[in-house]
Amino acid sequence: MKKILLTGFEPFLNFKMNPTMEVVEALNEKVMEDYKIFGRIMKVDFNESSSQLKSYIEEVQPDIIISLGLAGGRYKITPERIAINMKDGEPDNNGFAPVDAKIHEDGVDAYLTNLPIRQIVERLNKEGFPAEISNTAGTYLCNNIMYEGLAYAKQNSDVLAGFIHIPASFELAIQHGKIPGWHIRDLINGVELCIKETVSFVRA
Repeated sequence: MKKILLTGFEPFLNFKMNPTMEVVEALNEKVMEDYKIFGRIMKVDFNESSSQLKSYIEEVQPDIIISLGLAGGRYKITPERIAINMKDGEPDNNGFAPVDAKIHEDGVDAYLTNLPIRQIVERLNKEGFPAEISNTAGTYLCNNIMYEGLAYAKQNSDVLAGFIHIPASFELAIQHGKIPGWHIRDLINGVELCIKETVSFVRA
């Protein structure tokens, strides 16, 4: 059976919960076609996240890597097109805030995802889930993990990798007070459709 590594993040900044955790937990160990999902949760830590993802990859030996992140404020599911070799921004959960720092000192400037993001967006919109391609994953932990996943895929040409940002859940939106939200059921179903479309793309 082939394997999908699906990652989410713990809560961070002023977000007291992170719906990616619920999505990953809901889809963990689910089987789609001949692919089994292995759900794992990432730390919001610049110093540890890269090695953590690498350990998950070593453990699972995935054929597909899909990482999820919360984009508080976005109201669509947004597969990311590109990851850049940069970490910068707000402090992580241990208070570390890199400035203009490279993820890999000798790494390429950017990687493009090899997930079928156009097909994913079209499938989501067709099924009634607002979605669009995003051309920036920022420079925070989401971009950091996307870059690491794509670096691995670049060295393993049969592996697909990428990153998908999702909106807040209703619960988080109400708690936060200033961002839009989706029902957690729809976030789970939306991500499941992203995975199904990716599997269909591989099998085509």
